[in-house]
Amino acid sequence: MSKKFEFDLDGRLEADSTFIADGPLSQFRLMNDARFPWLVLVPKVSGASEWLDLPEQQQQILLSEINIAAAMLRKNFPCEKINIGALGNIVRQLHVHVIARTTQDAAWPGPVWGQGIAKAYSTSELEIVTGTLQRAFRKNLIVGAA
Repeated sequence: MSKKFEFDLDGRLEADSTFIADGPLSQFRLMNDARFPWLVLVPKVSGASEWLDLPEQQQQILLSEINIAAAMLRKNFPCEKINIGALGNIVRQLHVHVIARTTQDAAWPGPVWGQGIAKAYSTSELEIVTGTLQRAFRKNLIVGAA
């Protein structure tokens, strides 16, 4: 997809996350909560608030991106479970959460939403995690294209 997207990122998503990379359809973003390795994929589609707002081809691309995000987290962060969710009750812009979970994490076995207080990454932690994810993203796109 070489199409240029007209896209405005919701301010809450922008404030709560850090840009990792642009996928074919979505921005890959890291949530700023060091308690959980947590990616958010935001399709660059104006006006989309639900999965079903996307044409079938874009739904398939988003599913592929979710698989890439899950594989990146599983390979680079110790985890026992990958949680995937698209709620959108507060932020209406379509976005998908992909979260690496362990039985020792702060919210286990419940959902991560509304559990405790987010722990922001330090500057050095953020550099390390974003670098790791950006390298993994590039590697996954190359493998996915083969």
